[in-house]
Amino acid sequence: MLQAEIKGRTRAQESSNAIERLYITMRHLFTRGFYKPMGISGDALRESLLLLRPEIYGSIAEEKVELNGLIYVIERLPIGIEECQFINLTADEGYSNSHFEPIIPPKRRRNCFRIDKDQMNIEVTRGRSEIYDILTHLTFLFVESHKIASKVLINDDGNTIREWNKLQEVVLHNKKLTKDEQDIMLAHLASILGRTFEEVQNVHKILAQKNNADRFFQIIYWLGCLAINERIHNLKRAISFSPVLRERIGHHIYGEIWANNIKKVLNDHNLLKRPIHIISANMHSVMNSIYAPIVLPKQVKDNNLISLFELLSDGENEDLRNQVIEYASKNGLTYVKDTSGTNINVQIIDTEKIDISKTQYVYKNCLEHEEKPVIIVMDYAFGEQAYETMDELLKPYECKKGKKQHLNVESVSIMGKAGILEGGKGDIMIPSSHIFEGTADNYPFKNQLKKKQFEGCGVDVYTGAMVTVLGTSLQNKDILKFFFESTWKVTGLEMEGAHYQKAIQAASKIRGNISSKVKVRYAYYASDNPLETGSTLASGGLGTTGVLPTYVITQKILEQIF
Repeated sequence: MLQAEIKGRTRAQESSNAIERLYITMRHLFTRGFYKPMGISGDALRESLLLLRPEIYGSIAEEKVELNGLIYVIERLPIGIEECQFINLTADEGYSNSHFEPIIPPKRRRNCFRIDKDQMNIEVTRGRSEIYDILTHLTFLFVESHKIASKVLINDDGNTIREWNKLQEVVLHNKKLTKDEQDIMLAHLASILGRTFEEVQNVHKILAQKNNADRFFQIIYWLGCLAINERIHNLKRAISFSPVLRERIGHHIYGEIWANNIKKVLNDHNLLKRPIHIISANMHSVMNSIYAPIVLPKQVKDNNLISLFELLSDGENEDLRNQVIEYASKNGLTYVKDTSGTNINVQIIDTEKIDISKTQYVYKNCLEHEEKPVIIVMDYAFGEQAYETMDELLKPYECKKGKKQHLNVESVSIMGKAGILEGGKGDIMIPSSHIFEGTADNYPFKNQLKKKQFEGCGVDVYTGAMVTVLGTSLQNKDILKFFFESTWKVTGLEMEGAHYQKAIQAASKIRGNISSKVKVRYAYYASDNPLETGSTLASGGLGTTGVLPTYVITQKILEQIF
């Protein structure tokens, strides 16, 4: 038993060291300005990732091509990146004012621009976490591309197997395939990738687009093609970081613009001096929780509001959602679309303009003549961006006459998705502290949300410490198992908690920007369980499973605010 424990601890230590090496290597490459991922300069990054074997990248260290990880990565990178030899990470440098059409990945809000057939530019405006996210995804993609090249190359002269030649003919001539021809190509692809016909068929369906049903064929061909060019012709792919990006990173440029835009709207509406409650959440749950029961009372079945929220979450009910948005915009809700580059939109809700008697909420401990709360709902931040945005938002607003107006912030509530280490998708985690992975930093706090408050809500609730990770794409079972089973007693992992708390503590206890009595609320719902095979982020989204925990948490936050 002792040997097993030592072995487990050793694997966790190896994984922890691999994450630290990845972190240091990426910072070094960023400072250097460019590198070749499959060349000598990319060795350390590749070796660390292969040693770590993150759960999200599945069989990255095996011969067969990893398909679930491929789907996850492709959905978070711009369309066409597999064709590009040169990838340039830039700041917001004005490409949106050019003739280049922005390419926005389906599952990550970032502007990307195809400069020519060989170059893709990716705008980074969300801090270092976004750089780590992109670099690990690209490293995975290039490792998988070389697996494909190994399968299809017959010799060092560049001769390839028959199946590859058939795929090349289809992709380069943009052939429209019949159902029978499509199945033949899928069979060839299964042989190339070392996967079953059924597995390949499923991925083909997932990656198909309305105007491009055979996108999967193109992705595999171009990944393999560029890897072959690297091996045979030494045409190495290269990643570079623009001088402007290297100069701006870490200086809160986008966060400051974003926060000032919000404070200006508050000032224009005479809301700066009112009690302010900040909620980091999505752009629908707070708005729907307050306004939807007023607008759509007939849609509530058996007095169960969750049925209404599930209806609004259905992609086909855009008309119902528009009714709620239209009513909200006329009754206290101001939408602040981001123009700073942070990709964080905001809703400002003046509860003075809401007839609370028509909602499920009531004012408690609030006299009739007292000022009603103002709620700022900010969309999810990404990793370290949480510190930048919250730090800037909590600073005083500088008025035109040079005077500073402090915000009357009474509470900050954070609701987000996280990986759970005990339980399953859709369960709720109530943290007691945040531990920042890879550092000695930890942030205990008094959480206003308690496990007992969620009794009878229809969801399982877990409490304990949460670990704030450098990136979800860097986690593996060994290190997570250590966090879960050791005296840390970690219940889940996420990317923003420690960064938010760092900003709140600095603003309230060091800088004096907000009251030291500011209340904090943290609650997360589980998007995955990285300790369970088949339950990682790469296994797919929550779907309707996420509706109940999302709205239960929102309800508890709003009850405390009112």
